Amino acid sequence: MKKVKIIGVPEHFNLPWHLAMEDNAFEDRGIQLEWTDIPEGTGKMTQMLQDGEADMGIILTEGIIKSISQGNPSKIVQVYVSSPLLWGIHVDANSDRQSISSLKDDKIAISRMGSGSHLMAYINAQNQGWNTENLEFEIVNNLDGAVENLTNGSNAYFMWEHFTTKPLVDNGTFKRVGDCPTPWPCFVIAASDAFLKENEGALKHILEVINTYTSEFKQIPSIDRTLSNRYEQKLEDIKEWLSKTTWGQEQLSEATVNKVHSRLFDLNLIEEVKDASKFLWK
Repeated sequence: MKKVKIIGVPEHFNLPWHLAMEDNAFEDRGIQLEWTDIPEGTGKMTQMLQDGEADMGIILTEGIIKSISQGNPSKIVQVYVSSPLLWGIHVDANSDRQSISSLKDDKIAISRMGSGSHLMAYINAQNQGWNTENLEFEIVNNLDGAVENLTNGSNAYFMWEHFTTKPLVDNGTFKRVGDCPTPWPCFVIAASDAFLKENEGALKHILEVINTYTSEFKQIPSIDRTLSNRYEQKLEDIKEWLSKTTWGQEQLSEATVNKVHSRLFDLNLIEEVKDASKFLWK
């Protein structure tokens, strides 16, 4: 058995991996896939890939592109979710703020620097026409940390995946003042250069398995109910999320890499624009 360490967020997007593991689909190919949930998100995952603590990660596109640009010895091997991520923009439920425009001068709670919550705060601010050099951040580590931060009077706002935070909006913890979709496919599969150098055959088997599961995922009987139960989401919310979400089975295009890269460069989040081939396996 070839042991492969893989990491991802504990969210509904990654159910295809868990179903495949429960079916022993990777073991049938001689691969022992060791999955670890990373609630802290993309910033933590890019660090783990860089430090050799993980072989592969299911990771936000903008986060891994920024990290590779800054020297992370990893590559994108394929798109995982080809649709945009819908980032909900949240404040404490008791706040009197009602719109995105009302947040202009407020601090932003983020999981960590280089995370999606950090990078998308810049994208949202740019979309709003704000001066992105004025953004101030408070690091809260994960969703639980954001709940503690916002409910204890920080007056910060917090961006996180719309449907993951929906129960916190429904129960009166957060108020959502708007959404900000990513302008590109949201999740990719990345792997460290060290893993890629020695394990091309194993990687191809892993991709073949997960691509089979994602291409058939929406046709699984009662998959909406399974998702609703496993991730404690309302059935109608899961149905809406499924209608907006598509999985990808192809490599990320160079044009998309350039689009993300250029946007990050315009925001002064990376120092130079590099050739798209630096980011892509093969």
